[in-house]
Amino acid sequence: MRRLQRIFQDTIFLRLIDKGERLVAKLLAVMLFLVLLVAALKFTFEVVVQLFDPNRRWVGEGLIAVLGDLLNLLIAIEVLQNITSYLRRHVVQIELVLLTAITAVARKVIVLPPNAENKPMLVVGLGLAVLCLAAAFWMVRRVNESETASRTGPARSFQEAGQSPAAGAAGPH
Repeated sequence: MRRLQRIFQDTIFLRLIDKGERLVAKLLAVMLFLVLLVAALKFTFEVVVQLFDPNRRWVGEGLIAVLGDLLNLLIAIEVLQNITSYLRRHVVQIELVLLTAITAVARKVIVLPPNAENKPMLVVGLGLAVLCLAAAFWMVRRVNESETASRTGPARSFQEAGQSPAAGAAGPH
């Protein structure tokens, strides 16, 4: 019973959870890397085979299909970068997540079938998704830039000699 109580102490419990999270992230990274490797090899093989097919049409549907597959691979690489970034810094980088989402929506727009004009709500929805993701990315980038500037900017002078930083942060009374 004592050992169980010890395991559930905050620091020990959180350390176990942290190790578990890292193990799962590493497992996901290895699995995704293997999937990416196989997918890239298959993609390369298919493109090379299609290059030598005289009946293959590269303009229109054929090109869009290749671009769609290529963008799928790029999205998977971005997801792998999200996982490895988490392992390095132990935080989820929201900028990277938003860029991955923007790439995914862009892929959807690129591979839209020609009859998408018959689905105006789909086009409007994708447009709104792009605007929202771009606005979120812009806001996160602005916040990150201002935090970086405040950490690397010039030191601020205090108005009165002997004023402590804590007193200066509290503002005038």
